[in-house]
Amino acid sequence: MVSDGTKSHPNSVAYPPPKLKKLREQESLAALAILGVAPEAVTFLDLPDGEVDISSKSQPAIASIDQYLSQLVPAIVFLPWRKDPHPDHRASWQLFTVAMKNLAIPPRIIEYPIWDWDTEQRGDFADSINAWRLDITNVLELKRQAIAQYRSQISDLINDDPAGFRLTAEMLQNFTQPWEIYLEVK
Repeated sequence: MVSDGTKSHPNSVAYPPPKLKKLREQESLAALAILGVAPEAVTFLDLPDGEVDISSKSQPAIASIDQYLSQLVPAIVFLPWRKDPHPDHRASWQLFTVAMKNLAIPPRIIEYPIWDWDTEQRGDFADSINAWRLDITNVLELKRQAIAQYRSQISDLINDDPAGFRLTAEMLQNFTQPWEIYLEVK
């Protein structure tokens, strides 16, 4: 996980940043456990929410990514779409692509849209891309169970910050289709 998610509810007294950070990590670990990912396989880079970038302050994160990828030597890396409307998602793509430049054999990069599902935020897909739709019907229920672990983002769990972030039912519907969209720049 790249950012710590602590700006989702900036006015919450019940969930100040340290408590919210811990909650977001617990939610991520619970969701990943449903998908079969062991906790020791998860790394939290803990970059400040809303401030992920490739400046000098992100060099430790790039070094961590570089070390991880050098050990793993992946053939394929999945990243958020490089033009995703959320700046942390775009910056995450940048962090990983900078780190991957040090690999002897560059992996294939497959990207996925996140906030582009929201027509008010949708970015530009003008690049030359290959896009495909993968049928996930067989694992859709697991995906729904994993999404349900993010209570801080999909419910009134944090109810003392009316301006806090919450995924709408319409937005959640985009993530619970029986398919996933993937993009690869030509």
